[in-house]
Amino acid sequence: MARGKDIDGSMSVPTFYGKELRWQREAAGLSLEAFLEGIYYSKTYLSDIEHGERRMPLDLAQHADRVLRTNGFFERNCEDVRKARRVGHAAYFEKVLEAEKHATTIEEWCPMLIPGLLQTPAYARAAILAGLPLSLDAEVEEKVNARMARADLFAADHHTPEYWVILHESLLTEPLLTAQDMTVQLDRIVELTHRRRITPQIVPRKQKAYPLMAASIMTMTFPDAPPLVYTEASYSGGTIDDPALVRQYRKAYDQLRAVALSPDTSLAMIKATAEDYRNGKHPDRLE
Repeated sequence: MARGKDIDGSMSVPTFYGKELRWQREAAGLSLEAFLEGIYYSKTYLSDIEHGERRMPLDLAQHADRVLRTNGFFERNCEDVRKARRVGHAAYFEKVLEAEKHATTIEEWCPMLIPGLLQTPAYARAAILAGLPLSLDAEVEEKVNARMARADLFAADHHTPEYWVILHESLLTEPLLTAQDMTVQLDRIVELTHRRRITPQIVPRKQKAYPLMAASIMTMTFPDAPPLVYTEASYSGGTIDDPALVRQYRKAYDQLRAVALSPDTSLAMIKATAEDYRNGKHPDRLE
């Protein structure tokens, strides 16, 4: 079997691990398709792992050890690979950071903060300092830059997942920033909407009870892997891939979408609020 272009395993822990996987697979005389028989992952997914662009899930690592007879090597080491940090992000966020780049759809519900993918530098800086008030300036800027890099997902020349975000109205009317900075933040959401990169909806303040009131979640679907749900608190987060729980969260998200304002009405509200901030008016009594 012809060997592909060599992979520089010195680049990172994931690329070293991926290079070893490909070496073992090719040494066994297995194509990507043959290696994946009996497990639900695509050739693209496996190729990304071999090039260090995706981390290997535990079930695939166990499959590799069975097929390649590697005596538990990939299972033993996949956790270390998953822990290989990307600068500027919490360890618990690593799986999401990787997954969102490959997602077909991303749906977020954010009752307390505008989500990181949509934040401006000023908003990200304020949110980071609120949670980590003793951080050094260099540490804060490292986190801000890392968060801004995630927004490359919406670049014009980038494959863009279908991104849907539901926000609570209080995020518009109870500002985290000065009026000038809030104008820039809301203009960013409007701009992404006009570019057809995102679809925003607003849950109005008058809605007294609604699904997922006590949760902040992100759901993701993929062309080559099962769906994933991410939930987050102030200093922790976790991914959920249990099919029954994923279905329950996604059903709740659809129910929440049903009680939110329509995308057109939501966009009009965001624009009106941005204009109020631009004109020095505090939009704290919007209906």
